[in-house]
Amino acid sequence: MHANWPETLWIVRHGQSAGNVARDAAESGGLAVIDLAWRDIDVPLSTLGKAQSTALGEWFARLPKHEQPEVVVCSPYLRALETARLVTERCGPGADPASLRVDERLREKEFGILDRLTKFGIQQRHPELNEQRLHVGKFYFRPPGGESWCDVILRLRSLLEMITREYGGRRVLVVAHQVIVNCMRYLLEHMDEHQILDIDRQGDVPNCAVTSYRATRSGGEADVLQLDLVNFLAPLQEASTPVTREPDQPAAAKP
Repeated sequence: MHANWPETLWIVRHGQSAGNVARDAAESGGLAVIDLAWRDIDVPLSTLGKAQSTALGEWFARLPKHEQPEVVVCSPYLRALETARLVTERCGPGADPASLRVDERLREKEFGILDRLTKFGIQQRHPELNEQRLHVGKFYFRPPGGESWCDVILRLRSLLEMITREYGGRRVLVVAHQVIVNCMRYLLEHMDEHQILDIDRQGDVPNCAVTSYRATRSGGEADVLQLDLVNFLAPLQEASTPVTREPDQPAAAKP
């Protein structure tokens, strides 16, 4: 992969969404279907999600101007767009506003026929698919009409090529979804299936948590991205904003 990395690369999951709240309620109530009127792309932030995004924006605003994001690359899904806009609106006085670029390669993993179903709903309505899902594991399992993690990783490879080509040496903030955060880590940290799924099993990526990388010079020839922060939550804690970890999809199979 091209060595001209951004100076700093932040990867953030969107704030808590109305979908996260509805999924949690459906799972807690033992329901098969998540009660949502919107398409997945149109699900907005919850009131708490807006507060989380504002707290994150204020944290970025307190950084020195030369350390704040210059470019924000965002999923087209409404919950991510709202998060990105709330963050960029609060960059400090006198700072040049970060440019906002929407990129469909950062969209949520597509669930296909399993969309809006809880874990119980999948077991009840698609028992054969559930058995296949348990056998294959989430990394390779592709539901009809949906994506596997590998499919997501394939589109993210081209996204990273664009970032290194167009934003090398700049400060870039990516705002997207839980699976995107994990799949970006898989690529940037050169993991294998078992390593990233071990991380995934440790718990959901918190809403508005920050994972970041900084470019360092390696051998005087090429930039190397070094992991700096993982699921950093101080921006929310400093603002006394509750931390949430609702999943975007049913609890997945252990490979």
